[in-house]
Amino acid sequence: MTLKLGHREFPDDTALMMAIVNRTPDSFYDRGATWAEDKAFDRVAEVVDQGAEIVDIGGIKAAPGVEVDASEERRRVVDFVARVRSAYPDLVISVDTWRAEVGRAVCAEGADVLNDAWGGADPALVDVAAEHDAAIICTHTGGVTPRTRPFRIEYADVVASAIADTTAYAERAVVAGVDRRSVVIDPAHDFGKNTFHSLEVTRRLGEMTATGWPVLVSLSNKDFVGETLDLPVGERLTGTLAATAVCALAGARIYRVHEVVETRQVVDMVWSIAGRRPPRRAVRGLA
Repeated sequence: MTLKLGHREFPDDTALMMAIVNRTPDSFYDRGATWAEDKAFDRVAEVVDQGAEIVDIGGIKAAPGVEVDASEERRRVVDFVARVRSAYPDLVISVDTWRAEVGRAVCAEGADVLNDAWGGADPALVDVAAEHDAAIICTHTGGVTPRTRPFRIEYADVVASAIADTTAYAERAVVAGVDRRSVVIDPAHDFGKNTFHSLEVTRRLGEMTATGWPVLVSLSNKDFVGETLDLPVGERLTGTLAATAVCALAGARIYRVHEVVETRQVVDMVWSIAGRRPPRRAVRGLA
């Protein structure tokens, strides 16, 4: 299915890189490296140069921490979205927020995608996406409260739950007026899940892609990778890329990442093995 992400459209034979840009002082991975606005803008320039089609701008870290109200979240992201849009008119801008009032403010400044990492915690977010012809990412969190960690959460079948919840959210978005081509589902590794759940979702991701909805995966340096390999945040790239390869073989369309170049190479290689992408250069035995 052709993906329509705000003002851009992408054919179904295209895998997309969504680069993470944190406007937070306490993100788990970069430890506030892009908290300062100019540093965040430099990060945008870097990932655009590396070939990312999408930047995902977030104003609140997912983990528990200092309370960030809607006013502070807007202060962190709205003007920055406007600055990025002015500098990069063709770039797809995503904002990681679950709040409708923040979504409305960033869409007014040119955001193309609302990345709702908390599974519809604010039901009005779909209406905002519809009002602004924006895309929306529909995630599975098992109903947990935003910015809380799962505690002994159980599923009869985690993949069935992920499919049921994300597709229901997707259909609700369409009913609200969001273009069907602008709706993406995300199993949300780690969110409302323990490591065994995230591994199972990875192993069975083909069941999600089989729904026909385009699938986003956010695997980069996640805890399920760290726990599986018993490695700290700064040493999880190889494990992340292994999980990425599995998801790429299953047909995930969007990859939310810290490392753009490495992820692109893995996804391109796997998509070529799967027959979805021709080699960029193939002369061996032919010339």
